[in-house]
Amino acid sequence: MNLDRIRGMSLAAFACVLVGASFTANSVLGDYPHAGGQAIRYGLAFLLLLPLVGRGAAAAVRALTPRQWGRVAVLAAVGMVGFNLAVLAAERTAEPAIPGVFVGCAPVVVAVLVPAINGRRPTRPVLYGALLVAAGAFTVQGWGRTDLAGIAWSAGALLGEVGFAVLAVPVLKPLGPKLLSATVCCVAALESAVAGLLLDGTAMVRVPTGQESVALLWQAAVVTVVGFVCWYMGVQRIGAERATLFSGLIPVSAAMTAPLVATGSYGLAQGVGSALVGAGVALGSGVLARRAPAPAVVAQVRGDGPHRADTPPARQPVAGGRREGDGYEGDGRPGDGRQGDQRPGDGVHGRDLATGGGYPARADVPARAGRPGGGRSPR
Repeated sequence: MNLDRIRGMSLAAFACVLVGASFTANSVLGDYPHAGGQAIRYGLAFLLLLPLVGRGAAAAVRALTPRQWGRVAVLAAVGMVGFNLAVLAAERTAEPAIPGVFVGCAPVVVAVLVPAINGRRPTRPVLYGALLVAAGAFTVQGWGRTDLAGIAWSAGALLGEVGFAVLAVPVLKPLGPKLLSATVCCVAALESAVAGLLLDGTAMVRVPTGQESVALLWQAAVVTVVGFVCWYMGVQRIGAERATLFSGLIPVSAAMTAPLVATGSYGLAQGVGSALVGAGVALGSGVLARRAPAPAVVAQVRGDGPHRADTPPARQPVAGGRREGDGYEGDGRPGDGRQGDQRPGDGVHGRDLATGGGYPARADVPARAGRPGGGRSPR
């Protein structure tokens, strides 16, 4: 496994751990206006991302086509604002485990959807790993009380998680992870503000308490700025299929951080589920794949039999085959006419292979006609 893939996996995993911790922060923001809180979060994240986008950001944004702008708007509406509002709406009539279980199925949907969009079959290790991740997420979260509305909103949260992974791919290349994060945060802040005005009117924002201020700052600066940039850098390196496998770490991280604010506990079921998620991620990301050793390549060379691919370059045949006085580099043999170390009777102006320089032919061997100094000059 190459270093770039390892970096991509680490970035995606770190981003999902941060998102999982944000679910714990959401419990502190339960009484704050939902849409207004999202507008503050994404607006502050946009301001924090601006110094990171670098030169040429304005030109790259202006170069986006109307279709790409539409994709960015849908990404912000579905994968960010819609996802958060769907989770909060589901928790009104369902226990938090219900949307958590649905979101844990996102790797399975992405493992099937992305290959279908590209006109190919799902990759078996990724699909099997996604199924393990979903099973692990279910084990961590468990199942709880719900109704039809809770299930519907939880399905909407699943749609938002899938959209966040898939919709970003076509605009990730022209914008890059940092500029894409800043752009979608700006659009999401505007969309959240509109939703807040429609849902709550002038009560969409209020002065947050001390704990609410810390939670909003954590979500904006850490979860959104750091998490989004790391996530898109991971997707850029390993693709959406494999990156989404790490979303199984979201419920694991939430379960591990919940005891810190006394909103849950970490027990045997959470430990077993965490192990299943880890196994699924390892299988789907290729960590468990075994690479077969490269076989030795044998090539038939005209005039002198086979030469192995692992033969030192200085002793390999050169292009053009064997010619008198040329065609091979290496130790010459008496009378064979090869270019190489001077041996008695061959009459060749040889080459010192250790230094690359030539050395004169023997004085008792006549030089070839028309070649002063005797023999062929080294290349």
